[in-house]
Amino acid sequence: MITTYTKLSAVLSLSILLVGCGATTLVATPVANIDTVPLKITELTEAQQKTWGHADLIADTIPGMSVDKAYKEIIKNRKGKKVVVAVVDSGIDLEHEDLDDVLWTNKDEKPNNGIDDDDNGYVDDIHGYNFLGESYNEQLEYARMLRLNIGDASTRAKARLLLDKEYPEAVQNKQQYEQILQVVKNADEAARKALGKEVYSKEDLNTIEDKSEQMQQNVAILSQMFSYGDDIPKVIDELNEGITYFAEQVNYNLNKDFDGRKPVGDDPYNFNDKSYGNGNPKNRVESESHGTHVAGIIAAERNNGKGVNGVAKNVEIMSLRAVPNGDEYDKDIALAIRYAVDNGAKIINCSFGKSFSPNAEWVYDAIKYAASKDVLIVHAAGNDGNDLDNPDNPNYPNDHKFSGSEISNNVITVGALTSKYGSEMVAGFSNYGSQNVDVFAPGAEIYSTLPNNSYDFQGGTSMAAPAVAGIAALIRSYYPQLSAAQVKQVLMHSGLTTKTSVIVSGDASKATTFSSISKSGKMVNAYNALLLADNISKGRQRLASNTK
Repeated sequence: MITTYTKLSAVLSLSILLVGCGATTLVATPVANIDTVPLKITELTEAQQKTWGHADLIADTIPGMSVDKAYKEIIKNRKGKKVVVAVVDSGIDLEHEDLDDVLWTNKDEKPNNGIDDDDNGYVDDIHGYNFLGESYNEQLEYARMLRLNIGDASTRAKARLLLDKEYPEAVQNKQQYEQILQVVKNADEAARKALGKEVYSKEDLNTIEDKSEQMQQNVAILSQMFSYGDDIPKVIDELNEGITYFAEQVNYNLNKDFDGRKPVGDDPYNFNDKSYGNGNPKNRVESESHGTHVAGIIAAERNNGKGVNGVAKNVEIMSLRAVPNGDEYDKDIALAIRYAVDNGAKIINCSFGKSFSPNAEWVYDAIKYAASKDVLIVHAAGNDGNDLDNPDNPNYPNDHKFSGSEISNNVITVGALTSKYGSEMVAGFSNYGSQNVDVFAPGAEIYSTLPNNSYDFQGGTSMAAPAVAGIAALIRSYYPQLSAAQVKQVLMHSGLTTKTSVIVSGDASKATTFSSISKSGKMVNAYNALLLADNISKGRQRLASNTK
């Protein structure tokens, strides 16, 4: 491993803007004079790749959230209050070895008796509720709107233009992936035969004695493929995943004639039709892994010698299966939020989003209901690489109705970081916006739980949101007197910022300052957040009204 050092020209700020005794003051964290600290830049080790989101920027030179530092220096052996975190997502593997001991349990409900024992309106809801019934594959909202003739003429026209563009592209992409896969498999078979071994490196390709035109073409193809993966079998797996992704788009997501809701039996556009779903929020197939991955980021059992450590201890995960393999229904999301609030959740993680929302008011009302009950909602900013301040890039749900002012003070929207500190720190897929994204957190290549006691990497703002939800859970566990609105402000005020230029949308021509791509201009930091929460809870400081 080659280690290099560089002195950052950017100014890294670990300070927190606070108001105390009526005067504005700058209160420093224990780290001082960091502007002149030369930071080491190295490739991540295998262990660091799996835990980088918990790392400390100063100690590890990785833009993590200082989770390990917070446990070592602040939390230690302190006892905290249990916090229920609702995960509104796909189903969760409730038997997972790293999650089975952190599940919320409805103690007033008797399992599998077909009776609503606690009179909360839901039958057999032991660990949460399943608003999708036995359905899984689903259309995107704009395809549904066209199938059902929902929305005004202008919105349907936009939906038609989008579908007419996206569907043929998906068909073409599927065909291209299939062709590439076949070419790679043929080249791989020829190389294995020529080398006399099943596993080979890029360097091994240069030792092939056959110099025929066909073999040279095979070597060129495989050499190029090594830039996409550590070995050819992994590349083949990724190509197969791509084929599956585009096949699902063609067959389900963008198929105007597909009806994924039929197994549920309700009218998803009638909010009064609430007698549907069931009490089993477990994932239905192994590929339904998103919710399990999200839950592990928040609260996988810590220090049990297995898999991963979640960000937060003292957490109970409430599983609310409401996000299919396609776009979620507004009714399901609104009811899931209300269920979480009414059944004791103090934080709701929402790692989903869409660009069309015909019944957005149902969700807005649910968000405001959560605010009235002091429940924090953590929402993923989305993975389109878009500026959410641009009205041409609508993203639902949100807390502003595209009006410029927030409808509530309990929603925090999260963009995604990579593990590479510097200009490439912002994930190319992450949405951003100085008004409509609040903070950034680790979200690219995050290692967490998957169904059937497995673990792997996934990336997206879907992974950044639960990282923030985990820190919020720590705050609400150790400082339960702080309100949801205060927790949001603590997360926004206490983060780290830098004046360095960063690339957004994966486009080097779109370089801008990190401080300008979110409302706070900061990346969340567990260590600083707990310090600030402690000061506020003890009345030593109070938050300023602004976040910058």
